[in-house]
Amino acid sequence: MSPSQGGSVRQLALSLPHNPQMTRADFLIGTANENAAALIDRFPDWQSRIVLLVGPAGSGKTHLGHIWSEAAGAAQIAARDLREQDVEPLLAGGRLLVEDVDRGVIDEPAMFHLINRARERGAHLLLTSRQPPAAMALALPDLISRLRAALLVELLPPDDALLERVLVKLFADRQLRVDPALATYIVRRIERSLEAANHVVAALDEAALAAGRPVTRQLAAEVLDRDFGNEPELPF
Repeated sequence: MSPSQGGSVRQLALSLPHNPQMTRADFLIGTANENAAALIDRFPDWQSRIVLLVGPAGSGKTHLGHIWSEAAGAAQIAARDLREQDVEPLLAGGRLLVEDVDRGVIDEPAMFHLINRARERGAHLLLTSRQPPAAMALALPDLISRLRAALLVELLPPDDALLERVLVKLFADRQLRVDPALATYIVRRIERSLEAANHVVAALDEAALAAGRPVTRQLAAEVLDRDFGNEPELPF
């Protein structure tokens, strides 16, 4: 039925790609991540050449890893993709980023060999993980020992001020301009984590596209109530 016949036309959402900005200038610093950011900025003046960067999902590990890789000219690989034959080529440049050591099934002997060869060659090795070595589901004691010997730098859960700034950036990454007060409104109603912030922004972007509406506090209240089980609070 056409609109002129009294029917309605449902607006379809067009899923547009967005490209999160991963430069050093785009990394927002707060008390939760200042130690990790300072470490990356100090390179190559590290007290240990093998560093394990640990933090929850969405805490900025990938962003910091990208910053370091670009600045140091480091090779990159996901831990799950590492194989024994990759070790020497990856360490040829003396600097390597290995992401998500605790995610999925990894070739533990290959990882053990990689860390040993990095130590022998004096290579810089930056590893990322959501969990510290003691909590990783690893079977090889020698690998656990090597990871424990690395310099562990932790990313902590964000405070409200950092979370608000992150929300504004996440909206900007999706070409959405929002009132900073909206970020404050959202932070008071979500879990204090960068992962939750990412999920909320993605949900609001999708809802705004589907409804043909801007991202407003009213839309945020609707989406939070519908998708995240939050009852809107009284105006502040």
